[in-house]
Amino acid sequence: MNRCHWCNLNNPLYIKYHDEEWGIPNFDDHYLFMMLILESFQAGLSWECVLNKREDFIIAYDNFNLDKICNYDNLKVDELYNNKKIIRNKLKIKASINNAKIFRLIKEEYGSFYNYLKEFTNGKIYYEVGLTHSLLSDNISKDLKKRGMKFVGTTIIYAYLQAIGVINSHEKECYLFKK
Repeated sequence: MNRCHWCNLNNPLYIKYHDEEWGIPNFDDHYLFMMLILESFQAGLSWECVLNKREDFIIAYDNFNLDKICNYDNLKVDELYNNKKIIRNKLKIKASINNAKIFRLIKEEYGSFYNYLKEFTNGKIYYEVGLTHSLLSDNISKDLKKRGMKFVGTTIIYAYLQAIGVINSHEKECYLFKK
């Protein structure tokens, strides 16, 4: 069975992610929040690196409990920074807390984060291959930055939209390809 070229066939975790998660619509707020935080940690790294640490991130970040993360203090920042099981970048850690607060504000404003995303997508699923950004990711990135989020450039947001299933980018040779 053919998969997208980026899927490391030597990593069962990556195969499972490719086959059962990437590009499949999942608009649950908890999932949307977790993936936004994880994608922001990807900046400058590979998704496989982040994915391999996802379970450790879940533990370190209190199962991505939005309210808990919004209340993280400097002691928690230091704890995360010293956790060798996750990506230890102080700027990204601080940004994750800041982004959590903004995510919560967006949820309050729109009722859910997916409702916010629908302001840009009109609920549409996009099918496109070979891109790293688009007008859609440009616009969402611009708005999130305007609201004060960090590590949400258009490439990160494009990857995020692929991950949560707003954009389906399975390659033509992949068994999951759809037009």
